[in-house]
Amino acid sequence: MSTHTPPGPPAAVTMKRPTAQSSAALFVVTAVLVAGVWAIADLGIDLSTIVDSVHNAIDFGSRMFPLDFPSIGELAALTGKTLAIVLCATLLSVLLSIPVAVLAAGNTSRSASTRFGARALIVAARAVPDVVLAIVFFRVFGFGALAGVLAMGIHSVGMVAKLYADAIEQIDEGPRSAVRATGARRWQELVSGVLPQVVPAFVATGLHRFDINLRISVLLGFVGVDGIGLAMATAFRRLDYQRGMALALTVLLVCVLVELLSGMVRRGLLAAADSGGGGRVRPGQVSPPWTTRRVRRTVYAGVTALVVLAAIWEADLSFGQLFGSLGDLGQTIGLFWPPETGGIFGLLLADLLVTVKIALAATVIGAVLAFVCGSLAASNVAPTPGVRQLFRNIIVTVRGMPELVLAIVFVVITGLGPVAGALALAIGTIGLLGKLTADSLEEVDPEVEHAVRATGAGPWQVYFAATLPQAAPAFVGNLLYQLDVNIRAATLLGIVGAGGIGFHLLNATRVLEFGVVTTVMILVFGTVLLVELLALWMRRIVR
Repeated sequence: MSTHTPPGPPAAVTMKRPTAQSSAALFVVTAVLVAGVWAIADLGIDLSTIVDSVHNAIDFGSRMFPLDFPSIGELAALTGKTLAIVLCATLLSVLLSIPVAVLAAGNTSRSASTRFGARALIVAARAVPDVVLAIVFFRVFGFGALAGVLAMGIHSVGMVAKLYADAIEQIDEGPRSAVRATGARRWQELVSGVLPQVVPAFVATGLHRFDINLRISVLLGFVGVDGIGLAMATAFRRLDYQRGMALALTVLLVCVLVELLSGMVRRGLLAAADSGGGGRVRPGQVSPPWTTRRVRRTVYAGVTALVVLAAIWEADLSFGQLFGSLGDLGQTIGLFWPPETGGIFGLLLADLLVTVKIALAATVIGAVLAFVCGSLAASNVAPTPGVRQLFRNIIVTVRGMPELVLAIVFVVITGLGPVAGALALAIGTIGLLGKLTADSLEEVDPEVEHAVRATGAGPWQVYFAATLPQAAPAFVGNLLYQLDVNIRAATLLGIVGAGGIGFHLLNATRVLEFGVVTTVMILVFGTVLLVELLALWMRRIVR
């Protein structure tokens, strides 16, 4: 009996926790599904809508082909300009995020007030849409790459600094204590005891943000940021779909290549971090020794520095323009205060509701498809490695499609309005939520799966009885995060006629009613904050 007693309690405890979590998760999923189904019905998204749009899709295809690519030289110049702007923006966000993250992390912040202030700064950076930042910087610095770099860079701090602070809070305090024992100063503790541990996470986060900023650059092209996004916007405004879709395909290929490359780099960093070895700080040592690994990393850092300098040169950034125009920044920001309604407050609220319905419909439609794709992309669920790789490739490809391009395509096919925005965001949801679902399923406790499998259960029984219940809380968290993302994205897709409050955001800037822009931002921020509070409540329940 003694040989059978020990396994019993762990198995019971392990199975009990996912069940309790799943109860709360089921409640939230049901609520989101009900709201999403209502939104789908209210927006008029059904099979007849798709069927009625088939003729428009065929017509669009005939107007799109043959694709009209620019010359190799022009295409290379546009792509190089875009990559340079995105790289500079991502680097700016990293440089700004590191000190903010140090102040925001509980184990490196000097006081609670400092930590709260840094966290508030992170939230504020995330709250202001990059498009609005770009509009502000255009008025200060004029059109060009500088406004785009500043807009993407500052907005990215909201994500990058948060993840950096989380990484700092999860370090092993041993190396830092060893450095402190030598009498090192605080900055030496950070450089020698903290930074070596978080470099892999910092670089991985930076690469992930680079992927995101590459897609954002397409959107900013529609408000004047130079590069391939601006060329694409110009083509679509002329109804030149052959050139516009050729550039869109180029963006897709670049996004997929960057995604694959950054994935390889992230896996290499994780492997290097797991292997440990040379470069660690030993007691009595303030800086790590010069090992082969450290030399290699130094060479990589040198190459990276050269690439950054080339990007600054290619983006044609002018530091004289930056510092010379900073005096006008306060006056420009003052144009956005106080908030104004422009006499259309009722219309703003109505279109805000449309934006929420677009996000809900897109989240539900995309979540259903993402759940299937993500499950088949998980190594512990897919029936064969080939199936897993196929669905991983599908997810990567979909993630490479900027939602704005999808919105333009659906606007042409289904017409102006929220249906186009909902369908575009639904496809975008497959890319992000599908990846998060696959990762969550792969991170479950395999012992629970083994226990169920040992009873003679088949693959799908193991999936529904052991794998899915464990991943359910993470899936709910990811679902709410996707809803947050979709509300923000739905706001911006209104710029190209995909319905919602975004139209008023762009129109207000065109007629210089910046107080209305502020009102729109406050309304959207309040809505997103409600979703964030719901997510916090869910995390507290399933903890």
